[in-house]
Amino acid sequence: QVQLVESGGGLVQAGDSLRLSCTPSGRTFRTNSMGWFRQAPGKEREFVAAISLIGGSTYYADSVKGRFTISRDKDKSTLNLQMNSLKPEDTAVYYCAASMQVRGTGNSRDYNYWGQGTQVTVSS
Repeated sequence: QVQLVESGGGLVQAGDSLRLSCTPSGRTFRTNSMGWFRQAPGKEREFVAAISLIGGSTYYADSVKGRFTISRDKDKSTLNLQMNSLKPEDTAVYYCAASMQVRGTGNSRDYNYWGQGTQVTVSS
């Protein structure tokens, strides 16, 4: 099993920045890509960003491209999501996820492990 713990959520104003982190533990050798998803109240969970842990290729949803950056610390443990120019529509619970697939994917069904989520609220 792989355990994922998110941190860094909070309440910010529109235009502010926030950095989310995800710390994996357990059988992390089984994961080849990781991603961030989010779910707003009354909406489906949606893809935000993904990174391949082999090669480092990144993928973004169009709604966050140019504003969010997914990365992994040099010690290859913590996964980060730098969120800039936040908008009220970015308000959601953000989830970290890990997949055994090599290529980063935006399909939530491709992910095998999930964190509990961290709340991000952006006020206008």
